[in-house]
Amino acid sequence: MELNRIIDYTLLKAEATRKEVLEVIEEAKKQRFYAICISPSWVFLAAKELKRDPTVVCTVIGFPFGTNTSEAKAFETKNAIENGADEIDMVMNIGALKSGMEEKVQADMQAVVDVAKDQALVKVIIEMTLLTKEELLKACELARAAGADFIKTSTGLLKVNTTVAEVKLLKEIVAPEMGVKVSCGIYDEDEALAMLEAGASRLEISASVSMMTKNDKMKKLGGGRWQRQKKNG
Repeated sequence: MELNRIIDYTLLKAEATRKEVLEVIEEAKKQRFYAICISPSWVFLAAKELKRDPTVVCTVIGFPFGTNTSEAKAFETKNAIENGADEIDMVMNIGALKSGMEEKVQADMQAVVDVAKDQALVKVIIEMTLLTKEELLKACELARAAGADFIKTSTGLLKVNTTVAEVKLLKEIVAPEMGVKVSCGIYDEDEALAMLEAGASRLEISASVSMMTKNDKMKKLGGGRWQRQKKNG
């Protein structure tokens, strides 16, 4: 598996322009990245531009804080899929988890998974650095019970890099039922390889192009069951 085929090439800044989104799309096509991850308002454009390309369209739900109601997240998910999204990265309700409201947290995840079922893969963003180990274990347990496909380490907004040790821990918790998507802390090929060796299934990177060098060791890592054919490609 080549490195580029496990990368979600990402543009989520609030001020992203149409021109910048189109540039990301073209770069993803050129570099053969697995997916682009963009804001919901750009999904229709991306799906149209990638209609005949294998690059998957991923978007975010309840971003960046996860405090939207479950009903709002479900609507966002339905709307995103109708506009052409192949994958959904939803932000967990972190405050509810810290309040011990486990049923509410799982129901929130379930609302998105139920809408996306058989149409889009779902990743739950847990903002790992804000959680205690006990809360981390519970978040992963609830995401698994809700039927999510992935745990994603963070929104990327806290600017706290994910560590190799954290990825190993996540993999130990969720394997083999779920994949691990790493956001933050990947700036070169060596760091990407370290994350893959630790158990990451997908890497979210905003500046991936300079990392696209051939590496036989990388081709043996990542991908696999955590990739699937886009529904509209």
